[in-house]
Amino acid sequence: MKKTIPVIDLFAGPGGLGEGFSAFNNGQNFKILVSAEMEDSAFKTLKLRAFYRELKHKSKQGLSHYYKFCEGIEKLPFNERTKRFWDMACKEAQQLTLGEKSGNKKLYALLTKNKINEKKSWVLIGGPPCQAYSLIGRSRNKSKKDYLPEKDNRHFLYKEYLKVIEKYKPKIFVMENVKGILSSKINGEKIFHTILRDLANPSTKKKSDLKYKIYSLTDNTFYESGVDFEKINLQNFIVKAEDFGIPQARHRVILMGIRSDIKKTPSHLKKINIKFNVEDAIGDLPALRSKLTKQKDGNVEWLDAYKTNLSSLIEEASKDKEYSDLVERLNDYQNIKYINDQLNINKNKSYNLKFKAWFQDKQLKTVLNHETRGHILGDLRRYLYATCFALAYGRSPSSQKDFRLKGLKPNHKNWESGNFSDRFRVQENKRPATTITSHISKDGHYYIHPDPSQCRSLTVREAARLQTFPDNYFFQGTRTQQFRQVGNAVPPLLAFQIAKIVSEII
Repeated sequence: MKKTIPVIDLFAGPGGLGEGFSAFNNGQNFKILVSAEMEDSAFKTLKLRAFYRELKHKSKQGLSHYYKFCEGIEKLPFNERTKRFWDMACKEAQQLTLGEKSGNKKLYALLTKNKINEKKSWVLIGGPPCQAYSLIGRSRNKSKKDYLPEKDNRHFLYKEYLKVIEKYKPKIFVMENVKGILSSKINGEKIFHTILRDLANPSTKKKSDLKYKIYSLTDNTFYESGVDFEKINLQNFIVKAEDFGIPQARHRVILMGIRSDIKKTPSHLKKINIKFNVEDAIGDLPALRSKLTKQKDGNVEWLDAYKTNLSSLIEEASKDKEYSDLVERLNDYQNIKYINDQLNINKNKSYNLKFKAWFQDKQLKTVLNHETRGHILGDLRRYLYATCFALAYGRSPSSQKDFRLKGLKPNHKNWESGNFSDRFRVQENKRPATTITSHISKDGHYYIHPDPSQCRSLTVREAARLQTFPDNYFFQGTRTQQFRQVGNAVPPLLAFQIAKIVSEII
């Protein structure tokens, strides 16, 4: 029987990349030895998931207690019988701040203890924090007085990843980041060029044989030391997740480095003929009404607010001949009753069974992280209008052009400037979702549920489904923290496919 290949996961977040590797071939190919994360809530999610995997592979009976914890019946995920598996999970998941002396020291001690070295077949994975590289992050930084990119430590956290490569020499590494990294500059030079050069030649020693080829996962593009950047198309390092079975238009830079003594070339991610969409991912989840803020919240109050807005929108839209299709859609919801806010799984939806098998866990009797946010009455009106508009015209409405009915214009300084031209964005049923980012933690307007009768933004579980996290993946922390974890993660189903490529090499 083949031994499992050790995996070290740095800047792990809630563990999306590691989940894909762990799930490949039912855990028989890869075993995560250490997963390191700094942020407390993401670390707690990471640790709980590590515990779940231990139970899944070593104590099926112990899972029953875990599910009771998920249902709120038990206060702790483990009992006396399964405490030893919790202790194992605590050894795998580590709360470490890489870049700080104490965090680095502890990580190196753990790698040495686990006998991670050049002679061993092992894999390094991870995604150094990307806020300094993202277009939104760079835009925010420009507005900061005296901001200098070269003094922003977040630009250089990849070097902590690099130090592990130099010191412990993995056969393969996988590194993920936002596509904004391709254009980010420091002192006039593209940071991506520097990163590629460093990854291809990670040794600080003048005479060293440690070299890596850095491969694209979508075509034959690769970089190695000495190659002229003008001769390769760096855009080929971008992976478009929707081409590979992810129900989301998520474009990220993913690099695979292979040590020069490994004389193999990786295969490519295989495009699929169909693109899974929003309905495929979340269409069978329980229907939930939005919550109300700044007033009493209840089914009666919600239904009253809903019908008042609906009648008003029909009246206003009927005055405009261009809105005849919209009026027809709005009328479809005249007889709505309140949405039952109990978490009962809807079993009557049809969906792609192979795709859904990735999510489902028949032993799980509840829907985790599926609670709605509260919305003010004005947003209730906008969500109702926007979702009916999307159904009528096959697109999400844009600001100034489409939000001209009475009561739709928000009280926002930048509304007229065009900076928020798609501030209210419906995630349409028949298309892949737009990119789920950490911004969903602050603003649900970009992530409106496609069903007009629910009149709300997405829940954490719906965002997690669009990111292809299994339903038994229990996100910890506040709802804001959960959203942030989901938005920053690598889709596990995409990571699963990357793991397949890695397994072919080692």
